[in-house]
This record gives sequence, structure tokens and C-alpha cells, in this order.
Amino acid sequence: MSSSKMLKLADVLEEMEMSRAAFYRMRARGQAPRIYKLPSGQLRVRRADLDAWWAQREERLVA
Repeated sequence: MSSSKMLKLADVLEEMEMSRAAFYRMRARGQAPRIYKLPSGQLRVRRADLDAWWAQREERLVA
């Protein structure tokens, strides 16, 4: 069940060691993990999506 956990954007930014502005620039280029917008307007990222994003980055470094 932990893979379906929804993370707050602040938690994602902390894990990525990235500023909100840098994240939004990366998102505009289509390079950020998938984001879900809640009806309240808050943004969330699924743990599974963030893990997949990290795996993609790792594959690019190895290749």
C-alpha cells in the first residue's frame, strides 16, 4: 500500500533537494514526476510515481 501513498509537494521537494521554482521549471519541460491536483488545489505526487521517476534518472546515469 505504501506505493499508492500520496506525498505532499513539500515532502517531494525535500527528498529531491530542490526548490519549488526549480521543480516548476522542470515540470514545464515535462521532466518532473507526475503531479495530482486535489479539489482543494493542493498538489500531491504518488510514491510509486516518484520512485519510477528516480529509477528513470538512475537508468540515464548508467547508460
